[in-house]
Amino acid sequence: MLRTMLDASLDHAAFMQEALQEARKALATEDVPVGAVVVFDGLIIGRGHNQREALTDPTAHAEILALQQAARHLSSWRLIDTVLYVTLEPCIMCIGAAVLGRISGLVYGCHDPKAGACGSQFDILGAQRLNHTFPIVSGVCESEASALLKTFFRQLRQRRKLSIRGQNRL
Repeated sequence: MLRTMLDASLDHAAFMQEALQEARKALATEDVPVGAVVVFDGLIIGRGHNQREALTDPTAHAEILALQQAARHLSSWRLIDTVLYVTLEPCIMCIGAAVLGRISGLVYGCHDPKAGACGSQFDILGAQRLNHTFPIVSGVCESEASALLKTFFRQLRQRRKLSIRGQNRL
């Protein structure tokens, strides 16, 4: 049975560190550094990091991949009594998958002011018509998650500048 989201026995920071490790894998492959883990009964049963570039798949978000692995682990699409930890506020697609998978809680690191679907841009769980909702905890390891994203986008802008400069020399 899921412990309440505020229960001290769920070490949010420790599980978020695992999600941050996943995010670093995405960073190493030049994908947006977002990582996720799914926890069931205190154990990680699903892991994922963004692989949109590597898999050339627009749905290869960290959350989707972690939810898929967790479902395989449980041999069920119903992820009851699981908690999804993700370094960045989920987008509409990912929060939709979490709702459809019946997770029991969400913990995320930093807000996504451009595409966040847990209050930043949209509030999907606030929709009165959903047949399933769950509690959310935000801001866990926020500065570390945010720093990874800032580093990635700073490097991306720098690569683009160098690429443009190289094209101007021709």
